This record gives sequence, C-alpha cells and structure tokens, in this order.
Amino acid sequence: MMATAFDRLEQLKRRYDELAELLAQPEVIANLEQLQALAREQSSLTELVGQYDEYRQVLRQRRETEEMLDDDSLDAELAALARDEVANLRARERALLAHLEEALAPRDPDDERNVIVEIRAGAGGEEAALFAGDLYRTYSRYAERRGWKTELIDLHETELGGIREVIFEIRGRGAYARLKYESGVHRVQRVPQTEANGRIHTSTATVATLPEVEEIDVEINPDDLRIDIYCSSGAGGQNVNKVATAVRVTHLPTGIVVACQDERSQLKNRMKAMAVLRARLYQIEQQKQQQEIDATRRAQVGSGDRSEKIRTYNFPQDRVTDHRIGVSVHRLEGLLDGDLDDLIDALAADERVRRQSGTN
Repeated sequence: MMATAFDRLEQLKRRYDELAELLAQPEVIANLEQLQALAREQSSLTELVGQYDEYRQVLRQRRETEEMLDDDSLDAELAALARDEVANLRARERALLAHLEEALAPRDPDDERNVIVEIRAGAGGEEAALFAGDLYRTYSRYAERRGWKTELIDLHETELGGIREVIFEIRGRGAYARLKYESGVHRVQRVPQTEANGRIHTSTATVATLPEVEEIDVEINPDDLRIDIYCSSGAGGQNVNKVATAVRVTHLPTGIVVACQDERSQLKNRMKAMAVLRARLYQIEQQKQQQEIDATRRAQVGSGDRSEKIRTYNFPQDRVTDHRIGVSVHRLEGLLDGDLDDLIDALAADERVRRQSGTN
C-alpha cells in the first residue's frame, strides 16, 4: 500500500477520535440534526478504523516475533512455533491490507443509507405479477439474512396472489450499497402456474432501488404538494374502510404521486409517503448531475438505466445470469431464497474496477 494511503488512514483515525469527543459534548447532544450527522459519519468510519487498528497490532506482533527468531539462544521447538506464528501473522496482515485498500477505493456517497425498493410487474400478465411477488420475498429474505429490518410502504396484490406493485423500505447499515445493483429489468423464463400445456413463458418485473434521504438532503416546498386522504382498500379487516387513513401525496412540479395505506395511522402513512417522495426527487437530482457530468457514458451499455435487462432467471436450466458482468450461477432456488451475496460481491468488484479505471 502506498505511503499516501497510510497517511489517509491516519487522518481518518484522527477524525474518528475527534468525532467521539464531539458526540460527548452537551451542545452537540442538544442539536439533533448535528448529532445525527456526526453519528452517521462516525458509524461509516467504525469498521475501517477497527481494521486499521488490528492491522497495526498484527504488524507489531509480527515484527516482535521476527526479532525473537534473531535470538541465537532460542531453542528449536520455540523457533518452530515462532516461524508458524510469523506465517500466520503475515497471512492476516495481507488480508487486512486487502480490506483496507478496498475500503479506501472511491465509493458511492449514498452507500451507507437505508434503501427504498419498488417492484412492479412488467410484461407477462399474471405470471409477471407472480414473479414480482417472488422478487419481493427474495429481498425480504436477503434482509433477514443480514439482520436488516423490512417495512412495507404500499402493496397492490392480484387475485392469484401475485403483486402488481410493492414499495418497501429496508433499514440497515449499508443496505443501499448492497441492493443498488438490483435496480433494472429482471426476466424470468419458466412454466407459469397459469399454463395448462406446460409451455415456457418469458415475463419481466422491474426493480428500482432508491437511497433513503433525510429531510435536510432534499428541500420540498409545502406549496408544491397536494395531499389527499382516503379510506384504505384491500385486506385488513372491518376497520379498513371505515376510517380515512390512506395518504396520497402529489408533487405538483414533477407530477410524482406516492400513496401509502399500510399503516392504520394517517400520520405514519404520510411520513412513509414523504420518505418515498424524497427518495425519488433525490434520484432525479442525482440523474441530472450525472447527465451533466458525463452524458456520453450514459449512452453506453452498462449505464445502469432501469430500462435495461439486467438479469435472467431460467427455471428449466436452474440458471441465473447477470448480463452486466456475464456471470451465471446454477442455484436458482437458493438465490430466490435470498442467498444473493456471491452475485452482489461480483457486481461490487466489477464496480470497483470500473471506478478505479475511470470507465464507470
């Protein structure tokens, strides 16, 4: 690792220690906005600083053990143990260096945020809705595997148990960093439950992943909003249609409409709808900036637009293919059960290479 990288690590460690002192100050504790911002910054540095501290400790132990080997009075048995210890410490040292180099690579500033996921049935009628339901369960299971919390915002089901549209939030450190690669068109090839002749159909569902943003990140003029309150519909018992708790928020300048009826509280539904609206407006602003910075690159294949087909789930061949990196795996059921890490790791590695080479 270059000396400048170690200088950067020392700077980050000093900043981490400084944040710990700031977070203990009464004036910071009294300022909720500042407290949250500093806490997020400290949280983003915790893992990196911990690995750097461990690296320095391993380095020190390895050098001390090597000095023992220079002692001619050391007996053969202790010398053999010391050589094994040096080998183990060198292996750990290399692993920590690799983690540190990866952590210092350029990153998406939104990576540490929670994520809002929107799944919609595409081409294929009822089979597309059933596939959208499969994807919803996939991401819910993935969140469960990683210890993240899932919160439903809006859901529209079909009579056969499929999903026309679902919007939900996944809360957990780095949720957006992992799930941002899922944004795009997902294609499924299988014999649908609705097919009587055993023919294979091709259907699609779209997935949009948006980083959750704070109110301070997106300024919304209250005069630009139209808020409608109405009675919820769908499953939920006798109380569903008696009390007007569902909320529909329309952002007049952009025409964006967000509805939420999952909660029995009008206030909670409004808060959830506003969170989705902020995320969508934030994404629009990010896209504008990207277009201004690099309009040419966005025209190339692999720009990440949701209109692109990113992945195919082929049931007859038990194969999932990610078209962006040309990787296929033959454990479809496991993937649909939320075992996505290997595929996401490959996509993350590809993104790091692109960032470092300046092609992304």
